[in-house]
Amino acid sequence: MDFGTFCKMVILMVPSIMITAVAGSKYDCEGHLASSLPPASFSSSSELSSSDSAGFARLNRRDGAGGWSPLISNKYQWLQIDLGERNEITAIATQGKYGSSDWVSSYLLMFSDTGRNWKQYHQEESISAFIGNTNADSVVQHKLQKHIIARFMRFIPLDWNPNGRIGMRIEIYGCTYRSDIVYLDGKSSILYRFQQKSMITMKDVISLKFKTLQSDGILLHGEGQNGDFIMLELRKGRLSLIIHLGNVEFHPSNPRVNVSLGSLLDDQQWHWAVIERFGRQVNFTVDRHVHHFYMKGDIDYLDIDYELSFGGIPSQGKATSLLQNNFHGCFENLYYNGVNIIDLAKRYKPQINIVGNVSFTCLEPQVVPVTFVNSNSYLILPDISQQNELSVRFHFRTWNREGSLFSTKLGTLSHHFVLHIVEGKLKISLFKHGKMYLDIISGFKVNNGQWHAVSLVVKRNHVSVTMDNDESLTMQATLPFQVSSVENYYFGGCPDNNTHYWGMNPIRGFLGCMKLISIGGKMVDLILVQQGVLGNFSDLQIDVCGIMDRCFPNYCEHGGECSQTWNDFYCNCSDTGYMGATCHYSIYEQSCEAYKHKGNTSGLYFVDADGSGPLEPFSVFCNMTDIAISVINHNNMELNKVKNSNRENPHSANFKYTADAGQLEATILNAEYCKQELAYHCKKSRILHKQSHIPFSWWVGRTNETQFYWTGSSSNVKKCSCGLEGNCVEAELYCNCDADKNEWSNDTGFLTSKDHLPVMQIVITDTDRVHSEAAYKVGPLLCWGDRSFWNSVSFTTVSSYLHFPTLQGELSADISFFFKTTSPSGLFLENLGIKDFIRIELQSPTEVVFSFDVGNGPIEVIMQSPTHLNDNQWHYVRAERNVKESSLQVDLLPQKTYISPFDGHIRLQLNSQLFIGGTASRQKGFLGCIRSLKLNGVPLDLEERAKMTPDIKPGCPGHCSSYGSLCHNGGKCIEKYNGFSCDCKYSAYTGSFCKKEISASFGAGSSLTYNFQENYNTSNNYSLPASSLSTDSTTRENIAFSFRTTQTPSLLFILNSANKEYISIILTKNGSLQIRYKLDRDLDPDVFSINLKNLADGNLHRIKILRKEETLFVEVNQYATVKFLLTSDIDLTATQSLMLGKISAENNGLDLETIKAGTAGFIGCLSSMHFNHVFPLKDIFFHDKLTRVTIKGQITGSNCGSLNGVDSALSEKTHSFADHSKPKDEDPIVDSIKSDSAVIWGVISVVVFILLFVSAIAVKIHLQKNAYKNKEAKGSKNEDKTERVTTLKTEISMQNAIDESQKEYFF
Repeated sequence: MDFGTFCKMVILMVPSIMITAVAGSKYDCEGHLASSLPPASFSSSSELSSSDSAGFARLNRRDGAGGWSPLISNKYQWLQIDLGERNEITAIATQGKYGSSDWVSSYLLMFSDTGRNWKQYHQEESISAFIGNTNADSVVQHKLQKHIIARFMRFIPLDWNPNGRIGMRIEIYGCTYRSDIVYLDGKSSILYRFQQKSMITMKDVISLKFKTLQSDGILLHGEGQNGDFIMLELRKGRLSLIIHLGNVEFHPSNPRVNVSLGSLLDDQQWHWAVIERFGRQVNFTVDRHVHHFYMKGDIDYLDIDYELSFGGIPSQGKATSLLQNNFHGCFENLYYNGVNIIDLAKRYKPQINIVGNVSFTCLEPQVVPVTFVNSNSYLILPDISQQNELSVRFHFRTWNREGSLFSTKLGTLSHHFVLHIVEGKLKISLFKHGKMYLDIISGFKVNNGQWHAVSLVVKRNHVSVTMDNDESLTMQATLPFQVSSVENYYFGGCPDNNTHYWGMNPIRGFLGCMKLISIGGKMVDLILVQQGVLGNFSDLQIDVCGIMDRCFPNYCEHGGECSQTWNDFYCNCSDTGYMGATCHYSIYEQSCEAYKHKGNTSGLYFVDADGSGPLEPFSVFCNMTDIAISVINHNNMELNKVKNSNRENPHSANFKYTADAGQLEATILNAEYCKQELAYHCKKSRILHKQSHIPFSWWVGRTNETQFYWTGSSSNVKKCSCGLEGNCVEAELYCNCDADKNEWSNDTGFLTSKDHLPVMQIVITDTDRVHSEAAYKVGPLLCWGDRSFWNSVSFTTVSSYLHFPTLQGELSADISFFFKTTSPSGLFLENLGIKDFIRIELQSPTEVVFSFDVGNGPIEVIMQSPTHLNDNQWHYVRAERNVKESSLQVDLLPQKTYISPFDGHIRLQLNSQLFIGGTASRQKGFLGCIRSLKLNGVPLDLEERAKMTPDIKPGCPGHCSSYGSLCHNGGKCIEKYNGFSCDCKYSAYTGSFCKKEISASFGAGSSLTYNFQENYNTSNNYSLPASSLSTDSTTRENIAFSFRTTQTPSLLFILNSANKEYISIILTKNGSLQIRYKLDRDLDPDVFSINLKNLADGNLHRIKILRKEETLFVEVNQYATVKFLLTSDIDLTATQSLMLGKISAENNGLDLETIKAGTAGFIGCLSSMHFNHVFPLKDIFFHDKLTRVTIKGQITGSNCGSLNGVDSALSEKTHSFADHSKPKDEDPIVDSIKSDSAVIWGVISVVVFILLFVSAIAVKIHLQKNAYKNKEAKGSKNEDKTERVTTLKTEISMQNAIDESQKEYFF
């Protein structure tokens, strides 16, 4: 950029800065505007007498009857003030009539520029009523948060003293308002021409006010020869800003931006728009609603040629389509970078070119709208045409899907004609005594809040209804009679005393606005209706359209789709990953740690790292070991070989993770620890120069900073693992690769700095010499230890409390935490405002109360628990408040919900500190522990704050009392400072919760023998509760296992003693289960048969056996326990061995059936086996010392013991005890291939399964695409988000399907 261009930009910035300073300066605008006005400036709907006229309604005046009173006190009365010119109004005040019982307790405030087309003032989004007086003489003043610019003000009483009448005295405060205005007729425009050929600006500020009745039109347009473009356009009542910097052909990374803001802007009321651009940062404001966005690309300036056009696109040479309408309406205070465009136009300055006819006053069309405010609203008009045909035209707008627009009685046979909205579409119906004779519906949606024109003509027996003056949208029908004269027309509904009119057809009344009603070609004067001269009505607001867009601003969060009716809005949270009335609260946990402690095992999960914050959920693999590890993969997980790279031509690889930058950062910050493996294999390829230690290779982390260390967390130490440990191949080197040898070596380490992780890029520059090459591998990002999940404090006195900054939750807030206590009551948290507050407390041992006040009065949401909550167990509490509802959940109890009023205050305004566990003023605080406290998904560091607060201790012991039940199958809960773990030492299972079965596949002829210590007695140890069958001191044997086989006979289990006594469990020839007890060598064995069915059916079966003295309890597959009696209750002593599978025929002392089964052995699956405290399968797969175990044949680890592991061939993996050591100098690529070859054939079957699965998904997606390919896209952002969520769900479904056949084993 040259110096001249820079100077131009600086000059352009100065005026806008000056204007900002003036606008921001303080000025006096609190003058009395009404007190000095003549009586003629006051008017009213009616007056009780001449002494009660509107002219006596000045504040603090006692003349006349002491104020204004209407003839009749009802909701249709009003008091109006003409200020003579437009003023800025900052406050209002009211009194009752002097010395009387007449006053108004609440009222509405309307304003207008012309005394027509009034607009209702709203204090908040849905609060319109002002609080009035409680007596006749006190003054109640309201300062207006949003100042009004208007000439006419109107007060409409809503409620008054029930023992008196309506009575008012008023004052209006403000100051004179000056502005520049121009009127454009829809064919004209104003061109502002630059002094030079083009205007290059780094900063732009464009501001204006506008009013119009048209829903479409160009407000601003400018473009340049280089492709720069800016346009402000009204589209369907919304304002769209389209902006582009540079030529998209030469700068494809600079996309055109199209942002829409505002709603219902075609209401002939003033609206304010501001565009502020500084480089690529843009603030777009419409009526106090601001949209901030940052434009992509590398260009910061806007280059516009010749001119800017306001009101249209007059130049035929412009590339933009000329199909857009010109703006038809008024502009006020139009500024471009500090230049007053209207002032220049008024003074006919040469920079301005006026196209067409303009006027420097705002010409207001005299259109009188009418609002149907509730289901009781109606308008009755007589037939003023005096014709033998029906011809009615009108415009309407609504959000409702149902409602009657127009109806009348036709003919002499009591036929009733109805034009109404059904499911959002226009419909004509003909009824007689409740029976439908005619029913035609259009295919055009009309409940979109836009103005729609309807033309209804009934001539003789022909009906024609045309929408929006479009003949293609015409409905026609033939009546069974001729139409004569019509007496009355009903708009919007009918009076209660005319309910017989509808017969048996319940049609809802219309809620919305109408205007331009004509009958027989004659326009109806609705002011005469208001004055009671023409027709009749009920519950109407005449000369005002009170429609509101309740979806703007959109309170549906996280991409929830907003829909609305006249009084309310609704959020569709489908496919967002969030729930609640406004899609605020995430349905997913914030970490793998949270999933683990809900009892989940390893697998793919959606994680929402910031809870209800702006980040989307994303898919993470949670590896549930003793710790819960989040595994985040990237797009380049393989070993990559590099050649021919140098400093001039470096090899660079970028890594894209399954989480975006924000999700990665949130995950890392939430974790206690993170690490990532970085492996560099080298052959004459150095990492650092030997002498200077200048790097040849490096990596770039999350913060875009280049890093030169290759292990650990210190960026100041340029070393690899061997350099830190002092065991490099050469002592003076920092890395093995720096030895620069012509053989393969490697430097592998774990990066652990959370500030730098993960690796986003790796750069290699030393592989261009002879025989030089390298290979690298970057592992997944691994994070564990949720910093917030176990963050807890203990409150030891009722007077102790923690305090934090004010809760930020004006429109929506969620609070969640765990607590445990023995106290019957106590305060969890409280935050106060001037009047508003929010509080959660334990009110009694069984009652949690969530209370708040946003200005509508205190509200309590109470949760009653069927059990006591002060049981010293952890309990979960979640409270949420949003603009639609407030909810409270405790543990897994059904949620309690309070629905907010649609017309109430919605903003929670707090200003005090947030107090936890008590407050400085309350006497009764909380005694106990609070853990994992989160506000809007953001955790509070309770422990850190407790370290500096007396009587509060960081941490809270006793997690096993609440979470011990998560340790299954005899696992023991081990207490930790931050959480707990399950010790599976005395369990036949493994895994983080002792739920993962240990299974083995036995091949033909295979066997396992477990040898006991000498003098082992089966009654020595019964530490493991095998099942629901309870154990005690009388227990002798406790046996449990699962099996799967198709072979008969089969030996499942045999226990031998040195005294030739034994216990055997076999499957007989017919597949029935037999248990054979021989406790006396001189007697035959006791034989007990379970003849449920053939158990050799290939399905998984679970056996549990428990002996207490002479009684034997047997349970098979959860069936009822069967009880048997033995002939003896003696112990099985001198136990020698436990054998599984095939046994030799030389085992003397066994009965014939056991020998037959033992000779056949066992082919199939045995799983989760234990005998008392012995776990033979666990010993062979998880213990290094196998001196007690003898294995013959092929026994392999498997997941065959899983209920889902039907086809174990898909997942079985042979484990070998052989040494896998290899030479260090082997080629890492070849090495990788070798290490993989051992499992290739096992993987092939899995791959085939996956391909079939993916093919099925692809076919389904293809069919869905064909079904929807002709549908119009609703919005790229929502589409992308839906696609991402759907894709993640598909991934999870696929992974779960695969996981059923894949298990992990450890040696």
